[in-house]
Amino acid sequence: MEKRYSLKLFYMLIPAFLLLILFTYIPIFRGSVMAFQYYNMFNLTNVHFNGFENFKAIIFDKNFKFWKILLNTAIWVFVSLLFQFTLGFILALLMRKPFKGRGLYSALVFYPWAVSGFAIGLVWSWMFNGQFGIVNDLLRRIGLISQNIGFLSDPKFAMISVIIANIWYGVPFFAIMLLAALQSIPQELYEAAEIDGATGFQKLFKITIPYIKPTIISTTLLRTMWIMNFPDIIYAMTRGGPANSTNILATHLINKVYQFYDYGQGAALGLMIMGILFIYALFYLKISASKEVTL
Repeated sequence: MEKRYSLKLFYMLIPAFLLLILFTYIPIFRGSVMAFQYYNMFNLTNVHFNGFENFKAIIFDKNFKFWKILLNTAIWVFVSLLFQFTLGFILALLMRKPFKGRGLYSALVFYPWAVSGFAIGLVWSWMFNGQFGIVNDLLRRIGLISQNIGFLSDPKFAMISVIIANIWYGVPFFAIMLLAALQSIPQELYEAAEIDGATGFQKLFKITIPYIKPTIISTTLLRTMWIMNFPDIIYAMTRGGPANSTNILATHLINKVYQFYDYGQGAALGLMIMGILFIYALFYLKISASKEVTL
């Protein structure tokens, strides 16, 4: 009976395995092969294996400095993640206790997460517009600037601008996930801490954060991967410009494919991103590994 049940369960899982193989593993394998090929849409009659030439061309490209793009990627991921997590955590703490209108407030806070990233980028590109953007208008009205700033056309402000848009977009994710984790903490722990005379900060660092540590680890890991693979906002706002000041690995990949039609180098960039994220995930999980919290 048990054997028949296991066999039936296996047959039921076959469609899921087939879809996974068809839409995940085959494309990964095909892209990995393409990374070691000369594969340009302008010259499809000359597709051939070229070893590590695509990787060399990307790293030593004089027009698109690879180390600058790598630094941009690190800044984009780290600053976005830092502020998304901090603001999301604060929001989750504020919304933990019931208050009048919490449902409506929660819906307004979580709404950006349901909107397309590309659409968010278009909205923020209008807001940061150097001629008629609302940000320049507000700054001039309160007297902080005397003339308009080209936020998206000036390399000094472009990266800051796209990061601000990304922070606004990503805060709801942490707010949702951390709020769910906070609501699972037994209230008795806080009551016992109050009896012992614990302060608010002591309860935060001795109860709240240790209890939701597994959620913090998993959400920050996932969000790091998503931010690194999230070119939507940058592409909608600057397409990696001006002067490559906002060009990250993901936008560089898109430009290689859709502007230069070089699928070989695009696949090589994709393989680089996969490798970086794989190493990061292993390292991150290793240093954050710990026993379950016992309180």
